[in-house]
Amino acid sequence: MIKDITIPEVKNVTLAVVRIKNIGEQDEWKVYLINSNDHAIENTLVSSKGYGEKEGEQQKTSILRHYLATIDAHAAVLIEPIDPALFHLNNEYWVSYYIGTQIFDKRFVFVPDTIDEKNLTFIKELEMEGVLHS
Repeated sequence: MIKDITIPEVKNVTLAVVRIKNIGEQDEWKVYLINSNDHAIENTLVSSKGYGEKEGEQQKTSILRHYLATIDAHAAVLIEPIDPALFHLNNEYWVSYYIGTQIFDKRFVFVPDTIDEKNLTFIKELEMEGVLHS
């Protein structure tokens, strides 16, 4: 029965969108998954999509899926680059992973206009500035 299913809480796994200056001093934005646990996470699947509206017109992006075999303890892994033209949308990332035989999953949404220069903070795990999902 559904009432018998326990859904474990995701702890110490989060996402960050970081700004990196490329060789031409142009801003590049990238999405990272950060595992702050004392143990690795396995068989991680990340699904990403953008959706929302602009000037009254509905917009949505393609759904992208990424597989990450193992993310070590206290490590960060690049998921994908993200185009600043999408920052006005809800940028959703659905993360599923295993610890042993237990599956964990969580939906992370960067709401419109939160990925912005004014929201940058130093992210110690990446040693870069970015927007950390809370």
